[in-house]
Amino acid sequence: MHILASSLVSSLGSGKIEHVNALLNGTTGLSSKMPFHSKISEIETYLGEVKQLEDIQLPSELLSFHCRNNQLAWQALQSNGFAQKVQRLIKRFGAQRIGLVVGTSTSGIMATEEVFSGELAHEDYDYEKTDQMGVLAQFCCEALNIQGPSFVISTACSSSAKVFSVAQRWLNANIVDVVVAGGVDTLCLTTVHGFNALGLVSKNICKPLDVQRDGISIGEAGGFVLLGDKHNKHIMSENFESLVEVVGVGESSDAYHISSPHPEGKGAQLAMLSAMEQAGISIDDVDYINLHGTATSSNDISEISAISHLVNLNSQIWISSTKGFVGHTLGAAGITEIIFCQWALEEQFVPANLNLEQLDPVLALKLESELAAKSVKVPLKSESLTTEQPKMIYAMSNSFGFGGNNASVLLKKEGA
Repeated sequence: MHILASSLVSSLGSGKIEHVNALLNGTTGLSSKMPFHSKISEIETYLGEVKQLEDIQLPSELLSFHCRNNQLAWQALQSNGFAQKVQRLIKRFGAQRIGLVVGTSTSGIMATEEVFSGELAHEDYDYEKTDQMGVLAQFCCEALNIQGPSFVISTACSSSAKVFSVAQRWLNANIVDVVVAGGVDTLCLTTVHGFNALGLVSKNICKPLDVQRDGISIGEAGGFVLLGDKHNKHIMSENFESLVEVVGVGESSDAYHISSPHPEGKGAQLAMLSAMEQAGISIDDVDYINLHGTATSSNDISEISAISHLVNLNSQIWISSTKGFVGHTLGAAGITEIIFCQWALEEQFVPANLNLEQLDPVLALKLESELAAKSVKVPLKSESLTTEQPKMIYAMSNSFGFGGNNASVLLKKEGA
């Protein structure tokens, strides 16, 4: 299946141009002084907050869905002309032949928090259209007039990566002709206080893979992709410029621990191997892995351990975490980073592992112990590939959630 269109809104901005420029220039969207900090004055941390999101207005027919999560979903649907592209395909195939699957871990929890605190009046609050977990799919379907199958996946941080496996099955089974897949997660007190209670929130800007890393920076984001077979004659007639194909989706559920990954990354290995098997390639063919890379001690060790067991001296692979740019966007992390991979393939650049100053010797030792020290490169700055360098053809994005819910999505640049 091909990515026919994509849209993303995060603390870096809206749309492809703003995000790619930030990624290439090493500009972070994380800050220690954002409006949301006024709600968590007792917690010192960096956040990836979408600027002026509270000013987004929903159309009158959707006002009952008003909450921060749906405001971000609406903004992302309008970005890059995404909604208009969906409408073109609805006219072509019919609303019943378009499916929608989205991921979230928070939904509209913030609205409920505001009712409890007295910031939002009870009469202005509708639980079933804000906080209820399935509301994101309902809102998006009504916003886009989609009448095909739809539901929400909520598997913590892998939520919006696992949507790709659902989309793949729907398309392969001819249940639909096109799928809108994506994810949205927004800042709320429950999330920030919850991760802080687990001791996982850093006071500093997050530093994935660094020896001084001490936890995550929480962010928010909303993103969508339009998936279908670009060789379908009806899609071809719409002239979508699809340069990237989803060639493999791998999932695993190792259930090692409710909030900690397997120390050797066994579930992560299974997900990556499954994605590569589906694509018919080996690790030696993969050019770039966008790490889940949360900057917690246990996650980074687990993921690097998993990769070290897969690579060999024949591998030549870049790895980096992009959470230093936007933070950990939780249920939206999968779609955010998969779109980063899409744009990296289209524009031929390797995103930096932002904020990395000194690679953790424990992680370096794991790579060296598998004879992979010369095979794996971690870019400190984003690198645009020159015509003299090998083209980046395959990029894989990892998303690993609580409870061992793991997903790896493998993309390929066509014509490379």
